[in-house]
Amino acid sequence: MSSFKDHFSATADQYRVFRPTYPAALFEWLARIAPARETALDCGCGNGQAAVLLAPHFKTVFAVDPSREQILNAMPRDNVDYRVAPAEVTGLADGSIDLAVAGQALHWFDFERFYAELRRVTRPTGGIFAAFTYGLIQLGGAVDEVIGQFYHDLLADYWPPERRHVDSGYQSLPFPFPEMAAPSFALVETWDVERLVGYLTTWSAVKEYRQRTGTDPVPAVAEDLFRAWGEGPEREVRWPLALRVGRVN
Repeated sequence: MSSFKDHFSATADQYRVFRPTYPAALFEWLARIAPARETALDCGCGNGQAAVLLAPHFKTVFAVDPSREQILNAMPRDNVDYRVAPAEVTGLADGSIDLAVAGQALHWFDFERFYAELRRVTRPTGGIFAAFTYGLIQLGGAVDEVIGQFYHDLLADYWPPERRHVDSGYQSLPFPFPEMAAPSFALVETWDVERLVGYLTTWSAVKEYRQRTGTDPVPAVAEDLFRAWGEGPEREVRWPLALRVGRVN
C-alpha cells in the first residue's frame, strides 16, 4: 500500500484562497453526459472546488481527500458529503456512483488501486469518470517569462516526479477506460499581482524548496513579477484545461 504524499495540508488555507476556480461549463457538460444525476464523487477533493460545482447538478456529491486539513477548509454545501479518505479506499457503497471526477489530483493516486476502486463504486450499469488538470499559468509577455524561469529553472529540482503528468496534460498516465471526445475548457480569472504571488505559494515545489533550503523562493520572484506586471491593477489570467473522460463498467 502506498503512503499518502501530503504536499498541501500545510497550505490548506492558502490553497482555498489562492487556487483558481474551474469553469462552471465543465460541470454542466459532465452532468449532461452522466447516465443519471443521483450521486457524484470528487476524488482528491482538496477544499471542494470541484465538489461545489457538481452540487447543483447531482442529488448527492461525495468528496474525499486524505488530508484532514483540506477537508476542514472545504467549502460547505448542503448536498456535499466531505470525508477524510484516500481516493483508493473511499468507503463508499458498491455500485453507487454515476459520475466521478478527479480535479488536479489523479497524478497523485496509486493508479492500479484507484481504478479498481473506481470500478467498484461506479454503478454496474455504467458511469463516467473525468480527470482534469491545468498546467502553467498564462498572462503573456514579461510576466510569463518570469513565471517560466521560476517554474522551469529555480524550482526544476523541487517538483515531485508526478508533476510530469501535469506537464503532459495527463497523456503520460494510464487511463484504462474507453475515452470520449470532450470540448475545450480553460480556467479564466481576473487577478492582481498580489493574488498571483499568493497562488505561487501554493505550489508543491515551493513547499519542497522551503523545506530543503530553509529559505523562501517567493519574495525574489515577487519583486520580478511586480516589475514585469505593467500598467493596470488587474489582468486576465488563464490556464488551459487538459481533460480525459471515459466510460466505466
